[in-house]
Amino acid sequence: MRIGVHSSNLHLMLARAWPGAFEVLNPRFVYYGDGRETASLLTGGEIDFGGTGSTPPVSAEAAGLDVVYLAASGPRPANGGIFVRADSDIAGLADLRGGRVALVDGSFHNYLLARSLEEAGLGLRDVESLDVEPADSLPALLEGRVHAWVAMAPRLEKASERKDLRLLARCGSIIPNRSVFWTIAGRGLDAGKRAYIAAELARIGREVAAAPRLAAERLAATGTAEADADAWERVIRARDFSVIAADATILAEQQEEADTLHRHGYLPRPVRISDLRRSA
Repeated sequence: MRIGVHSSNLHLMLARAWPGAFEVLNPRFVYYGDGRETASLLTGGEIDFGGTGSTPPVSAEAAGLDVVYLAASGPRPANGGIFVRADSDIAGLADLRGGRVALVDGSFHNYLLARSLEEAGLGLRDVESLDVEPADSLPALLEGRVHAWVAMAPRLEKASERKDLRLLARCGSIIPNRSVFWTIAGRGLDAGKRAYIAAELARIGREVAAAPRLAAERLAATGTAEADADAWERVIRARDFSVIAADATILAEQQEEADTLHRHGYLPRPVRISDLRRSA
């Protein structure tokens, strides 16, 4: 079993370093640099399943792929936020009209921004969304190249401690912000394998939650993000690592995201994710 791993999915990053993870499947962990590559790697047969935020599988369905949802994490209300400079005259989301926003295009950032703007009576068309590498996003904001920055862990935790930044909005109750584990029908994962994957993700999550310092040290040792063990431990302790098998609730959340992104013009066509056979 070829399991896709990238640095933005901490669950699978930890699974790669966790003793006995997925051993029944004789796993081979395939590392790649960006979760937005998941769909192409699945279609190319380079991986059999992967984990991303909620947006990549929705985009994959919009591109015509037959997505099969395997499992999802618990909601992660603290894992995303929109920052402005502390000295900015942007007092609220409504003031972003006409502004430039740095984000990782194709990730949950688009959904968080869309829903946040809706609360202020705006839409994605009212701002200029710029795809900026995470490492360059903070300098872009501080130097005035953008007016706002959509951040995620572990950079979000460090940003929250800075006096020269101000948090404008956070995931909170705006979006569930789950990690989603998925494949496509062409990879041929039967019901038994899908159930095992969901159960194994849940087991690893329980063990990570029970040993946050050990998990943090293993993440820091990978050297794939600008965070030390202390920063990772704060992330892990603040995060719900529980995992459930894909069910009607998960599919309904994905449908709501698909509808929102289409309404804002981000998706070129409507996407229908209401068929439970995809995760049965």
